[in-house]
Amino acid sequence: MAINLELPEKLDSTVERAHLAAEHIFRPISRKYDKAEHEYPTELDELGKIAKESRKGDRDTDKSAASGEDTVNGANLRSVLNARELSWGDVGLMLSIPYQGLGNAAIAAVANDEQLERFADVWAAMAITEPSFGSDSAAVTTTATLDGDEYVINGEKIFVTAGSRADHVVVWATLDKNIGRAAIKSFVVPMNTKGVTVARLEEKLGLKSSDTAVVLFEDARVPADNLLGSPEIQVKKGFGGVMQTFDNTRPVVAAMAVGLGRAALEELRAMLESAGHEIDYDKPAAAQHASVSEFIRLESDWESSWLLTLRAAWMADNREPNSAEASMSKAKAGRMVNELTNKTVEIGATAAFSETELLEKWARDSKILDIFEGTQQIQQLIIARRVLGKSSAELK
Repeated sequence: MAINLELPEKLDSTVERAHLAAEHIFRPISRKYDKAEHEYPTELDELGKIAKESRKGDRDTDKSAASGEDTVNGANLRSVLNARELSWGDVGLMLSIPYQGLGNAAIAAVANDEQLERFADVWAAMAITEPSFGSDSAAVTTTATLDGDEYVINGEKIFVTAGSRADHVVVWATLDKNIGRAAIKSFVVPMNTKGVTVARLEEKLGLKSSDTAVVLFEDARVPADNLLGSPEIQVKKGFGGVMQTFDNTRPVVAAMAVGLGRAALEELRAMLESAGHEIDYDKPAAAQHASVSEFIRLESDWESSWLLTLRAAWMADNREPNSAEASMSKAKAGRMVNELTNKTVEIGATAAFSETELLEKWARDSKILDIFEGTQQIQQLIIARRVLGKSSAELK
């Protein structure tokens, strides 16, 4: 039986709008904000309004799915298509669009119906990582203590994307350090809450147009109903609830890598053709110029990354467990985009090292796509656990 890999026509408008924004808004200002780190890109304000309207449509899709209607292709697939096209323009600017923060994905993944409505119009950053740990999300030390009808949050979070720009932040904190993973919950915290402070902004290798902040929480009080999902500590379930966030966001990060990778592939193809090296898919790769053979290999790697990403997003839309597939897409795409952008710089020679082109910027931007939302090693560990049916205690 043949498999139809074409995207449904109803998503054509999503792809078209995002690509137009990437081409006509992102690309022209890409180098400008790469040089002006921490300067807010005001050109994105209009896109923020569009993103807010788009989320309303996503919520309608989710309601249809909850009522038993056949979703098939919904909000998650639209998100990865949007991320792919915008990242073709500039990944850092894509992460800077108002009302489209990583914390918004967390709210969509874990919140109940009342919270989805209440936080529908916020711009939420995501605060997970702490100075004492990187990819081991279970090592959270930030605390949330119930005091009456409020939680009091204390701790320090680092590498908070858009932490200085968003109006809210989704914070991972533990209700009881002695219980372990099961006590970790996520909380929606307004950035203007007393006790919430942006301590500093990081200077980074890439994604300079996207601010990355250190955020301190010192006796920050939030209403008890700002805890996303259930407040009950279910030891047997572990912290699967908050981890579901990653099942939604990892395919989006993979799509970012695919978008950036396509930009590099297009540039690499143009360089080869301008040098007189034709790419002939009817001839064996080994019978062609070495650079052409390398291009074909990289392109096939890119294609497989995209197919894995589509699969993970489709499964999320259809309420199918996709933890392994989400990690597969993230691991494959993160590794692919790093090799691809570095190879493009290598073949591009002097032009690729200068600021006349965006090649060197793409190589710098690509590095983080293999790190945040879980490193390569973490993704492989998750995949192994799912494939072998092992728990985190059994396979470390």
